[in-house]
Amino acid sequence: MHNLGRTRSSQQPNHLLLTADTFVRTTLPGMKACSAIVHVGPASGARFTQYTAEFEAGGELGDTSAQRFIFVIEGGVELEVDGKTSALGGRGYAYLPAGVQHRVVATRVSRVAVIEKLYQALPSVAPPKLIVSNEDAISSHPLGDDSSLQVKCLLPDEMSFDFAVNTMVYQPGSSLSMVEMHVMEHGLIMLEGGGIYRLGDSWYPVTAGDFIWMGPWCPQWFGAIGKAPAKYLIYKDWNRHPLAGL
Repeated sequence: MHNLGRTRSSQQPNHLLLTADTFVRTTLPGMKACSAIVHVGPASGARFTQYTAEFEAGGELGDTSAQRFIFVIEGGVELEVDGKTSALGGRGYAYLPAGVQHRVVATRVSRVAVIEKLYQALPSVAPPKLIVSNEDAISSHPLGDDSSLQVKCLLPDEMSFDFAVNTMVYQPGSSLSMVEMHVMEHGLIMLEGGGIYRLGDSWYPVTAGDFIWMGPWCPQWFGAIGKAPAKYLIYKDWNRHPLAGL
């Protein structure tokens, strides 16, 4: 039945919520047997691009000159760099520095979160190196002193990195301890469960598969609702002065 124009999706000056009923797929340059759901990019005011790549078996992701982070949501891919092939299954991820030639080829039907950003170099700081890992290999820690909210930092907290990517898991009923407002922007994809997200002056029900962009200083807060934990993958710009890149 037609939904008569109803959707949870919302676009506001300082935030964006995209739900699956509004996803539009496209093919980006270099993709083969693969399509992209572009969630956010410079056209919306973001300083990075994030999309979900949906692969057929044997599908391939196009190359990029920007730095790239990939996270396997479902399925599996092979990553080829400098003649070496690494298999990434569910929750596998990789960080690819700017300019590193590589191929990402799906071994089966797969969904992969892709984050791309132009690198902001620092004088006297060496650029970051290739990382290939799995979320399961990363130790979690509580956010503050709240053990019901666990964080995994997928990239090292080193000055060479100009962004961070974390996973966060909320036990049912847990929430952020405060409404946050800060200079960093976020790209967030819900992986499991759901809850309520405050963005700006609005409160949105969110569930697995939803994408959220939060602009700088957007008021933000999340609380998990339901009988299962809520989990998301979240990007933020990091380790750079606010005047950098101007």
